[in-house]
Amino acid sequence: MRLIGILGGMSWESTVEYYRILNEEVARKLGGLASARILLASVDFSWYASRMGEGRWEEIGEALAGEARRLARGGAEALLVATNTMHRFAAELEAAAGIPLLHIADAAAEAAKARGARRVGLMGTSYTMEWGFYRDRLRERHGIEAIVPPPAERALVNRIIFEELCRGIITEESRAALRGVAAGLGAAGAEGIVLGCTELPLAMKEGELDLPYWDTTALHARAAAGFMLA
Repeated sequence: MRLIGILGGMSWESTVEYYRILNEEVARKLGGLASARILLASVDFSWYASRMGEGRWEEIGEALAGEARRLARGGAEALLVATNTMHRFAAELEAAAGIPLLHIADAAAEAAKARGARRVGLMGTSYTMEWGFYRDRLRERHGIEAIVPPPAERALVNRIIFEELCRGIITEESRAALRGVAAGLGAAGAEGIVLGCTELPLAMKEGELDLPYWDTTALHARAAAGFMLA
């Protein structure tokens, strides 16, 4: 079994889900007492969140590159960045570590293509929705167009993520608000919704709408389990 290096803690609420899913997948495929071989670098998210708010992204990239190098030195054979937003630095982290990075957008795209979708709604942090790094990868590598909610709804989703989900708070009011945003994307032509924040699956579950949800946390973790056992 290959050793996977997880760069997590952003937030730990979703990193827990990665650990659970990876171990469940390995146990399901190998049986018995089998469990996943994992190295975890779990960072202090408060340091990162404050710099995100201040636009100090260069510092964030340098810090993450240091964590990626530590995982590689520890023997990790691939890098799993357990957050959608920090895939802004995917190329830099892969170069710093010198090992393959399993990209979260690729896992989402493969699931969307399996359902025949070519136009998806993207929900996540404001950075993921508004910057090009995620939508460009979906379009250029997979031929999938991603549409995002209007500005007020992007701000709403971002607030729920940072002020509630990253703190383990899940309210029915916010779940209803997120469903409303997803429904609006469906009305705008999305054939399904990419839950492009690893915390969103904590509050949004498949079957709530007449649209598929693509849970990037689960899809990413399952792709990593496949790499580990290949």
